[in-house]
This record gives sequence, structure tokens and C-alpha cells, in this order.
Amino acid sequence: MNLISSQQQANFSTGKSPPDVDIPICPDLDDADLYLNRELTWLEFNRRVIHEATDSRNPLLERLKFVAIVASNMDEFFMKRIGGLKLQAAANITERTVDGRTPEQQILECRERVEELETIQEQAFRDVMANLAFHGLMLKDYSELDAAQKHLLRQHYMENIFPLVTPQIFDPAHPFPFISNLSLNILVALPGSNPEESGIARVKVPVGADVPRFVKVGGEHTYVPLEQIIANNLDLLFPGEKEFQFDYFFVARNASTERQESGAADLLALIELELRDRRIAPIVRMVVNKGMNARRKTMLVDLLGLDPARDVYEDNGLLARRDLFELARIPLPDLHYPVHHPVNHHRLQDVQRSIFFLIREAGSVLLQHPYESFSTSVVRFLDEAARDPKVRAIKMTLYRTDRETRIVDLLIEAANNGKQIAVVVEIKAKFDEAANIGWAERMEEAGIHVTYGVIGFKTHGKLLMVVRQDIKKLRRYVHIGTGNYHGGTAKLYTDLGLLTCDEQIGQDVTELFNYLTTGRARKRNFNSLVIAPIHLKECLIERIHREMTHVQNGKSGLIQIKTNAIEDNEIVRELYRASMAGVRIELIVRDTCRLRPGIEGLSENVTVISIVGRFLEHSRIFYFCNGGREEYLIGSADIMKRNLESRVEIITPIVDKFLKKELRLILNTLLDDDVDSWQMHADGSYSLKRPGDSEKHGCQHLFIEFAQSRLKSKQHKKLLRTRGLRHRN
Repeated sequence: MNLISSQQQANFSTGKSPPDVDIPICPDLDDADLYLNRELTWLEFNRRVIHEATDSRNPLLERLKFVAIVASNMDEFFMKRIGGLKLQAAANITERTVDGRTPEQQILECRERVEELETIQEQAFRDVMANLAFHGLMLKDYSELDAAQKHLLRQHYMENIFPLVTPQIFDPAHPFPFISNLSLNILVALPGSNPEESGIARVKVPVGADVPRFVKVGGEHTYVPLEQIIANNLDLLFPGEKEFQFDYFFVARNASTERQESGAADLLALIELELRDRRIAPIVRMVVNKGMNARRKTMLVDLLGLDPARDVYEDNGLLARRDLFELARIPLPDLHYPVHHPVNHHRLQDVQRSIFFLIREAGSVLLQHPYESFSTSVVRFLDEAARDPKVRAIKMTLYRTDRETRIVDLLIEAANNGKQIAVVVEIKAKFDEAANIGWAERMEEAGIHVTYGVIGFKTHGKLLMVVRQDIKKLRRYVHIGTGNYHGGTAKLYTDLGLLTCDEQIGQDVTELFNYLTTGRARKRNFNSLVIAPIHLKECLIERIHREMTHVQNGKSGLIQIKTNAIEDNEIVRELYRASMAGVRIELIVRDTCRLRPGIEGLSENVTVISIVGRFLEHSRIFYFCNGGREEYLIGSADIMKRNLESRVEIITPIVDKFLKKELRLILNTLLDDDVDSWQMHADGSYSLKRPGDSEKHGCQHLFIEFAQSRLKSKQHKKLLRTRGLRHRN
């Protein structure tokens, strides 16, 4: 009996009828049909993101930003995920995933899905640009310019771009040039007496920090892609030649180049080798303009050693749309979201008093970013610690940061002020390796004790501890977060943080830092924190089983989890068991989800929603009803095998009654949302709960209002009574 409804079949995420999958009423939990594929469900997340580019409720430049986000996501997907699958396929690995697919099958299915999504993306881009033209912002083709505009652009090109451009011809005397990752290129056919004699050259478009992709024409908001300016002025690169033919292309290279660690002593050298490997790694995708000359396309494919059926994609229009972030940042206020200014946390408003006094007075403070300011809470915490003469030591994990946030500067200042500083730097953070090596070297030069975590595990947990000499004893003040110590993403990602001086948490954090600096976990007791890879997975499964026991004893069972991904098949299996036992399970999953909700006899007690809005949902919350003795936890871990078994992750309980109310408000608001919320169906497809309702506000807008209300104590207490404390049982 097929338990996927006809409506769900109609919504099947590929746009086709679902495969012939019969899910039994008493299912075998090892049956591959019960699990969705990680890569395909992540691609479905991008379908929801590109919908934001088509949603007329969003301002036009924000819609353009979503086009750029999806383009950037696709590039990273090929570099990381398809790259890894191709390595497996090349090694003749035929082991199937929990959903029953080999690496080769996943590559082929992903290609089909990617082509479909990029067609949608292309149409969304065209629609947004057509609407922007009514507001005076245009991206023109070079052929649409008049003679005066072309002359101005030629002069601009000669003065500002031309010296940066290097043509590279390839023939028997000149080997085919190296094509760098994600660089946009022009393939030029030089004139000859016949097509067989014409030469071929590659011209790299020098887009970078100081060279924009889109060049402004005159004083208005009219732009032309830089590659078109170069391509239509090739006579400057090849004097005396005329009537050039040209095409555009770029390649993505494999970023899955991790080497086996053999010891801490050579870890820096190993990561530097990985970075070098990545620059010259095999190509996993080439994108060319649609209609590219067939002979030149075949030649390029052969020279790069690609499979034309698997590795080559055609794009009808502008290539490398990730660069549209440039246009999306143009300061036209009417075409953007209203400016969002994070408010100060209501318990940290008094800037005349030490933040340590304020934390001690409150006991614990729950932060919600970007609605509450990161700079006036977390950065202030470190800033005051660097200067406070009573602070003796600072310990921190550093996964990603940025120069503007000044985290490293403050740590160095603290060291210069005589504090004992220890920092665990994760130099294997994907695409941030070079930056993190630089931060680590700067701190070491300042005398900071820098380590790189536990061999074989990434340190992904977000942790900052300040040891201060209070009146009678040393006291530990701790920040535990769900997001990085990065001021830029703190304005764009939704995250939670806990500032606390709880003694038990402080003791656990001390033990954890000792584990990170020694790699020794045996006999370490964690009485409050839940740590991966030590015991997080075990504790989650134990809590799921506990809810099942409560149901069997006649009590209600409820699990609510907010996470970026649910990929670990063991956890999915236990959630299925809990659903079959009668536990109600409400999941808020941003992207990848292996679990199929709503299947009779298996997961009819499970609902899955995905929130997609102005900010990227990034916080992780775990709630277990526990027979009325409610348990709330927050932390850095997603429910993925890598996070639970191969990373150091930190989950902290929230025990303060008022903070539990705050988390209840957050969960209820997310679960009740029907503006930014997508409902997942058993086939893996999603549908908007309430499409096109422009009168209502989504949960992220409500959180902005809630942050304002926290500054008004009476107003916020009323909000908690009417909305936050309402149980969903």
C-alpha cells in the first residue's frame, strides 16, 4: 500500500510523479524508501530560497540578492558535495546511502534537479531585472549602448582594467592555461583564413575586491557586465585583428581535498597543503553560455578532461550570477528592506556598570541575534574582559570571525594587558582555512596560547569563558552560542547565545577546554553541558526514548527541535519509533531533512516546517516535554552524523524559568508562522502554508517587534503571558 497521498504525489519535489515506493504499514526501519537523500533535500532548500526572488512581497533588490544567494549556494554545492561524490565514484565506491543511492546515482539525480532549479533562477533573474528597469536600475547588454556610451566605457576600460588583463593563447608553442576556480573567462576565436587555422585564446575577467563585475555607464544606475566590455574591445588585446568570435565560461573545482591528519605538529602544514590542493583540484563543473560554438566547446571539454554529459552545464544569460551581490547592495532604500537596527538587550542596557555585574545580577542572559545587538553584548563582553584589571584569563573557541568584529584584536589587547589567553582555532573551517591560519599566527606572535583542537575532530562549538577575580573567589563567566563570533553574519543569521555565571556550566567549560587542549576525554565529568563527540548523540537518543516512556505511562510526549539539518539516520530512526509510540514531534528544519513526515503508521505524529525569510535561520533549539518537567537546550550542533560524531559541539541546558519562557515564545512563534513557513510533505516536497498573504507579518518581523518589547518590561511580560506561555500540548 502506497502511503504517500495523491496531493503529495502532485507536489513531488522533482515536478514528476514520485517513484514506485510502497511504504508498509509496519515498516522495516532499515528500508531505504523511508529516508530522503541528503543532497536532493538540500537542493530543495534552494528551491525555497529562489522562491524569495519571485515573491512580490520582497523589495526588488532583496529579490536580486536571493538570486545571488542561490547562485553562490550552487557553486559551493558542486565544490563540496558533488566534489565529494565524484571522488567516491572515481574510487569505484558503490556503497549505498541510507536512502539506497550510490554516489553515481546521486550525481545524476542532482544534475537533473540543478538544471531545473537554474532554469527557475534564470527566469526569476529576468523578472527582477525587468521590474528594476521601471525604477531606473538597468543591466544592459553592450550591444544596447549608443556610440557615446561605448566610447566612455572603452576609455574607462583602457584606464582602469586593461593593464590587469592578460590574454593567453594556446597552440603547440603555448600550453593550455590553468583555469582558476570560479574565475569568469572569455574564450576567444582569433580570425584566420579558415576556421581550422584560427587561433584560440583565453582571457580571464579580472573581477576582484577592487574591480567590480558590473561597470556603471554615466551618472544613472545603468550597468554593463565587465566581460562584455572586454569582449567587445578585444582589438586592444590583439591589435590588427577584427571580427572576433567569443564565448564565456567558468569552472568549479573540487573543495573536498582533506588529507588524513597524522599529528598536531604538522597540522598547519597539512592545511596549507590542502589549500594548495584545492587551487589545482579537479574540475567538478564547467558552465558555458548557451549556444557556445560546438567545435570550441568540444575542444574545451577535451582540454579540461571533462565528461560533457555529466560535467558541462549551459546557462542562458548572465553567467556567474553570484556576482549579483554587487548590484543587490546598491543604496536605493526604497528597493531594500527597511533598515534593521538591533536593539541592546534589556538586561545589558546600563553601559555605566560592568557587564560582569549585570550578568551576575541576572544569573543568565539569553541573547537573540540579529534582533538584539551582537556588538553590545558578546563583543562588549570580550572588550570589557580585555581591559578589566580583575580579569585573570580568557579562553575561547574560534571557528569563523572577521576583521571588523575585532575579536582577534581584543584577544591580543587582553594578552598585552597581562591576561592569560588560550584560543582553540579551527583551521579546518571550510573556505576559512587561510584566514584562520592568519588569525592563529597573529595571536601566537602576541604570546597567546593557540591550539587547534582534538586531532580528527573539528571544533565547531561556540564558546568564550572569562575568569575574573570577584570579591571572594575566582568566578567564571561564559558565553555559549549557536553562531560564530563574526559580526557580519550576526546581522544576517538568526542565532541564540547564553551569557551566564552558572558555577556548574563554568566547571564544565573548564573541563571542556582541558579536553580541547589535551585531546583526553576519559574520566571527564560534564554535569550540565552535553558535548559531541563524547555523549551528545547518546543523550539525544536517551531523551527521545524518555518521551516514549512517558507516553507508555499515560502522559503526553512532545519533542520540538529547531535545527539546520536532520541527516543522521540513527536519530531519524529513533524519531520514527517515537512517532509510532505516540510522541508528537514538531521539527523546524532549515534545509536537509531525511525524515518523511505524515506517513500513516510511521510518522503521522511528525510535522516538519522550514522557515525562509529575510535572515538565514541558524539557531538550534531542543525541547523535550519530559512528563511536564520541561527541558530546553540550545547549542552549535545540527542533527548530522558529522556534527554528532566528528565535531566538537556544545549544547547547554537553559534552566532559568524566565529564559525558558523566552524560548517557549520563540518556538511558538516559529511553529505558528504561516507567512515565511513551508510545510514538508512525505515525498520531500514543500508548500507554503499561506502563499501570497501580504497582510500578515512573518515570524522574523515579529521577532524584531518582540526585541523592542523586551525593552518595555510590562509590555514584554504581557507578551509572554499571551503568546510565549501557551503550551502546544
